[in-house]
Amino acid sequence: MMKSRLLIVVAALLFSTAIGAQPRAEYPRPQFERADWVNLNGEWSFALDLSDSGRDRDFYNSKGFEQRITVPFAPESKLSGIGYTDFINSVWYQRMIQIPSAWQGKRVKLNFGAVYYESEVYIDGRFVGRHYGGSDSFAFDITDFVGDGKEHSIVVHAESDLRSGTQPGGKQSTNYYSYGCSYTRTTGIWQTVWMEAVDDMALERVQVVTDIDNEQIVVIPTYYNVAGGNTLSVEVRDGGKVVAHAESAAVQGVPVVVALKKAKLWSPESPFLYDVVYEVKDAEGRTLDRVDAYVGMRKVHIDGNKIYLNNKPYYQRLVLDQGFYPDGIWTAPSDEALKHDIEMSKAAGFNGARLHQKVFEERFHYWADKLGYIVWGEMASWDKDFNSVAAARNFLSEWGNIVVRDRNHPALIVWTPFNEEFGVPSNEAGRFLTDVYNETRRLDPTRPVNTVSGGIYVISDFCTAHCYEQDGARLHSMLFDGEKFYQPQGPNGGFDRAIRKLYYDGSLPYLLDEFGGIKCAETQPEGGNSWGYGNAAPTREDFYKRLEALVKAIVEHSDKICGFCYTQLTDVEQEQNGVYYYDRGEKFDMGRVKAIFQMKAEGYEQ
Repeated sequence: MMKSRLLIVVAALLFSTAIGAQPRAEYPRPQFERADWVNLNGEWSFALDLSDSGRDRDFYNSKGFEQRITVPFAPESKLSGIGYTDFINSVWYQRMIQIPSAWQGKRVKLNFGAVYYESEVYIDGRFVGRHYGGSDSFAFDITDFVGDGKEHSIVVHAESDLRSGTQPGGKQSTNYYSYGCSYTRTTGIWQTVWMEAVDDMALERVQVVTDIDNEQIVVIPTYYNVAGGNTLSVEVRDGGKVVAHAESAAVQGVPVVVALKKAKLWSPESPFLYDVVYEVKDAEGRTLDRVDAYVGMRKVHIDGNKIYLNNKPYYQRLVLDQGFYPDGIWTAPSDEALKHDIEMSKAAGFNGARLHQKVFEERFHYWADKLGYIVWGEMASWDKDFNSVAAARNFLSEWGNIVVRDRNHPALIVWTPFNEEFGVPSNEAGRFLTDVYNETRRLDPTRPVNTVSGGIYVISDFCTAHCYEQDGARLHSMLFDGEKFYQPQGPNGGFDRAIRKLYYDGSLPYLLDEFGGIKCAETQPEGGNSWGYGNAAPTREDFYKRLEALVKAIVEHSDKICGFCYTQLTDVEQEQNGVYYYDRGEKFDMGRVKAIFQMKAEGYEQ
């Protein structure tokens, strides 16, 4: 077992060496890819600005700071080269950029995967733009700030006030030390930075709706600009062979419908993806913009108390994945590490994950699409103040951007904006949760919304609950006893004034989307501040017996409960209840673990 852990660590080191000086060199947006781009990851000059005096000291005019940092890793991480883990309220980045001469006549977009939390960009001391939000992607048009072939100094300033209650923080610790289920913080740039060249009439984005019942793909385009005579061509390919094609006038928001007969469907058991090419052409037929993409034909809907995938009830065997890494914190050390996490999860018997209190980068969704792995997309929602108008405004705008960015990924089947919202005033909670639910459904009506995972049940497309009972027999009776479903937020829970307060009655799908969390003393001896739920299982054998009893308690209710989510995939710092170690090494006999999690659920094919 120790040998397998060592092999994983060595493989990670070899891969890190292979990518050389530029980390995370892969294209960051694989579902919307252009050929003309420049990756800006790697070494930047850097300054910690703990007194927040950088503006007074004209840092935005900098041609270089004294420290060096490796982007896209946050300064709290080891991989950044900084490793400063106290609170950071202000940081500055600087590097020189040069626009390729081949981009002449194109618009130049400067893209950021994510920067936590409020960020500003300057070029040669001139203010370019500002962004609010720590988990969503954004871009600035820098065409008017740069010249072809010339060098320019780009400066990025990021600020964070995690303890203000106005910015979503997820599992970032609001204490100096990590504690409980709160961990090391992330500040500043933590995803890839890149430039790309686009035509003035290029596609800004597309929304793709796969309609398997009517055998068609509906593409809803948004352009930077449009002109009379321009057209949008959509070409669908299977292994290089064109299997469907449609073309229409390039008009903002007007769909292009592509007929796709006898389509191969996407599912975890058969994750088939069609390649797609989008081309914007002018009136003379010249290509102005080309985007390479892919699409997975699949459908998600609710009927009665079950969630369906491709018109069949689908039992969800999910794992809680928090997306933390010992050396990169919120940022995976490599693209291979993202892929490996999914492979580990599948090896443990899971068919998907609830991505917990963190917005995962697009490359993770790509691998989920590619490997066949369903996911629930969740916001880093903790640490906001429900009484704060600024907090609500910040949340709504950032969450909307996230839904738009990720809504084309077939692997993503559920939205979960919030986690465990309990101790908040009921009237404010009801209004806020209802607004977020409605906005999510407006931006993406194709997926169900689990508004709050295991908390106030105000408005939602299905019901979820969290229960860390460690005795299988007791869990079995707690989950469903006569006409009573397990629901920690009961009718007298202090939220009677909440808008449209609902109580679960069995008419909608129900999932136990947090359970387990078993710590094993044999794999993690007691001591320090490490913890798991309940008393630790003394030995691995005791772990297997307890796990089997808990999973059995759930699947035996498969006529009423349509899935589960086990806590969790890996240990994270002091929370040591993963089925793998924090370094991704194997902790248990994964063959036995897989057999338990894949225990048969009656009424489901898989």
